[in-house]
Amino acid sequence: MTNNARLIAYAKLIRLDKPIGILLLLWPTLWGLWLAAGGLPDLLILAIFVMGTVLMRSAGCAINDFADRRIDPHVERTRNRPLATGMVTPKEAVLLAAGLSFCAFLLVLPLNQLTLLLSVCALFLAGTYPFTKRFFVMPQAYLGIAFSFGIPMAFAAQIGELPAVVWLLLIANLCWVIAYDTEYAMVDRADDLKIGIKTSAITLGRFDVAGIMLCHAVFLGMMAYAGWLLQRGAPYYLALIVALGLVIYQYFLIRDRDPARCFRAFLHNNWVGAMVFVGIVLDSFLTTSF
Repeated sequence: MTNNARLIAYAKLIRLDKPIGILLLLWPTLWGLWLAAGGLPDLLILAIFVMGTVLMRSAGCAINDFADRRIDPHVERTRNRPLATGMVTPKEAVLLAAGLSFCAFLLVLPLNQLTLLLSVCALFLAGTYPFTKRFFVMPQAYLGIAFSFGIPMAFAAQIGELPAVVWLLLIANLCWVIAYDTEYAMVDRADDLKIGIKTSAITLGRFDVAGIMLCHAVFLGMMAYAGWLLQRGAPYYLALIVALGLVIYQYFLIRDRDPARCFRAFLHNNWVGAMVFVGIVLDSFLTTSF
């Protein structure tokens, strides 16, 4: 294999060609930074968190494919991944994940001790999540914790403490992750049942759509309550109303459980996260400007 082909295989392994995972991990981190700062956060902290998000999501993809290396060849959607096809070896995947994680850790070294401690927890969650699909009936909940850890880290980095609202935001985002990753799991349900993988889509069974919509509702409700606690203004709540409309649209995509439409619903969550962020930014701008 040429060096160029190897680099392309590495890029596909860490999903640089599919940035949806980076975005879904980045949005709540940006919410946390802006809410903690009450506006534009410290630019160095912002840069560290953006780069760290890219690195950690990439490392997570590599370790996920290592964990699923004997499963992915039997799943329609994943059988062409570099590790499943043999373009990348298991050793290379582990070394790449370790290198990316080390780079992410180096990034947070200039930050305070609380942020460093939380980064160790985040690394543990990211590294262990792929293995939970073997024994945990709701691995999406574990992923939700991992994907929400950017929120307390953002508050810790920006203000050096973790106010109570941080945990409300974390639980809200956890519910959102369960919702969109269950939509994702619905795509592979037939293959996962044959292989014996555990997912929320399988656990919820015929209540999968209801469970997804309930998680979306709890997510938006808790975000509204967090906004009230943080004394956010009209732009914030208008953004949540628009996000509610986007969630309702997702219901029409997933109600028939068609895999292709379920995948579209999963991808559509990027707009939900973006809309919440826009609401936070606009509200912060108007609050500081007048």
